[in-house]
Amino acid sequence: MAAKGSKNEDWFDNLDKELDKKTAQAQKSSGVETTQKGELNRTLISDFWKILLRFEKINIHFSIEPADTQFATFDKYPYEWTLKDNFDFGSVNQIQIVDRTRSQGRIGDALRLRYYADGDNQNIRLTFEYCEGEHYYKYSGWKRIFGKYILFDSPAKKFDTDQFHTVLAEVVRQWYDSHLKRDRNLMLQYLAGTFEKGETYTE
Repeated sequence: MAAKGSKNEDWFDNLDKELDKKTAQAQKSSGVETTQKGELNRTLISDFWKILLRFEKINIHFSIEPADTQFATFDKYPYEWTLKDNFDFGSVNQIQIVDRTRSQGRIGDALRLRYYADGDNQNIRLTFEYCEGEHYYKYSGWKRIFGKYILFDSPAKKFDTDQFHTVLAEVVRQWYDSHLKRDRNLMLQYLAGTFEKGETYTE
């Protein structure tokens, strides 16, 4: 132990102050990012909910995550709604709407937006995910095989809302048309001809 008054006794005090400063800077930066993410998520969740309601008008039922009761208050369910002020939009890392139509193999088709880490940065990716079929695995039984198309991918800090909405509008237009014509292949052909194919996974 250093003698009182030596130069060595305050090394930790200096380190402690430096770490306090770094902590404060990190918390400030994190707070700004969370606030920005919260504001962006308010827009994105509203977008997804409006898409769900548009399909609801033609009797096509979707589910949504996060659940509508978490982020919205309803005067008359489901069309008269406002976003809640007390919901933590900044904590949401995934937003999705999932098709519940049982015909044409559509059940499970999903428009999914998620945040993911790319090094020190946070990115936002929008995908369309769909069931390609089923496969029997010896130890786990039957599993559904899902494919995905990458519709939009951007660093969160450089997120271009107008560009995102342009892509989203066309995808919804094609999805909606495929439902009106009762032809899922119209949607899959559009995706295959327009977007990059992502990895497959099983559920």
